[in-house]
Amino acid sequence: MHIHRSVFRDDHEMFRSTARRFFERECVPRQAAWDEAGQVDRETWLKAGREGLLGITLPPEYGGGGGDFGHCAVFNEEFARAGVSGAYFGMHSDVIAPYIARCGSDEQKQRWLPGACSGEIILAIAMTEPGTGSDLKAVRTTAIRDGDEYVINGAKTFISNGLTADLVIVVCKTDPAAGAKGISLIAVEASRAGFQRGRKLDKVGQPAADTAELFFDNVRVPVSNRLGEEGKGFAYLMAELPQERFSIAVTAAAKLERLLEQTTEYVKERKAFNQTVWDFQNTKFKLADIKAQATAARLMVDHYLGEHMSRRLTLEEAAIAKLFTTETLWKCLDDMVQLHGGYGYMLEYPIARAFVDMRVNRIYGGTSEVMRELIARKL
Repeated sequence: MHIHRSVFRDDHEMFRSTARRFFERECVPRQAAWDEAGQVDRETWLKAGREGLLGITLPPEYGGGGGDFGHCAVFNEEFARAGVSGAYFGMHSDVIAPYIARCGSDEQKQRWLPGACSGEIILAIAMTEPGTGSDLKAVRTTAIRDGDEYVINGAKTFISNGLTADLVIVVCKTDPAAGAKGISLIAVEASRAGFQRGRKLDKVGQPAADTAELFFDNVRVPVSNRLGEEGKGFAYLMAELPQERFSIAVTAAAKLERLLEQTTEYVKERKAFNQTVWDFQNTKFKLADIKAQATAARLMVDHYLGEHMSRRLTLEEAAIAKLFTTETLWKCLDDMVQLHGGYGYMLEYPIARAFVDMRVNRIYGGTSEVMRELIARKL
């Protein structure tokens, strides 16, 4: 993009080289196998852990990298650049592990975080339920206390890492009559009796992502598995969701830049009517518009990245970043598919793969409509 990016330090750029090599060497060659299997193999998770690419921001005493969100942003950008799909390393490290790091007890951190950093423990978070969508206050999964245990009953859907997760943070009602104030976060090991994985969901894109249904049938877990205080789960979610949404924005902005590069290369090589597709004025104008929008997305994301690295990013700003970048990516992506002609509909081309993989950006982490509602509240 030829934009001077002052938000990153030298250590961020050194980490970028490590992440880029890992994706190119370990992930891109395995993508087809992951797609066929419907999930990412365990060995690649362990390799990511050995490379120091999991738990990037977690304290070194738990096996983490001790970095800041700038390192997470670099990781997400290189993930987008490589065209890797379905490997939720970033969600594991940037979204789920922070709940344990910030809400967990010292004993919980010692028990779970080293494995999360090494890739031996794969994390998932179970928020969404059938019929609730983005309305987290409406969750119906219950965790009723019985002595020193909680008994969990309910069902979750659209759970990323659902088939491979070893530890699932479950959003549930410990007091069903208290609304949002009755929500708690409870960690459930996949080995617990009564925990069942449902079918792998057949998605439009990201076939390697093991998105699944999860079921809890009288699952008993000790009270010591609760993260933080009882009834504070909704507050914990609201504190951490901005980072999840901003991570999606970081990826969307980087993906837009990479697709613009690839599309520009394609139209300059593709011939039509005795000239290249680039030679048509319509092509130049379309790509000029996309370049302008990609530049706007990059400048916005880098500004908010600086704010978040200083822990100043607000819920509203994260919503603005996610809304703008994902909506912009989708509009530009549709135009770039069109510029590829029939080949834009062939999954062997990165543009087609992105078309099916990126549509969900406007849905997960909170839909665009929810983002607009959050922004409108501050008008």
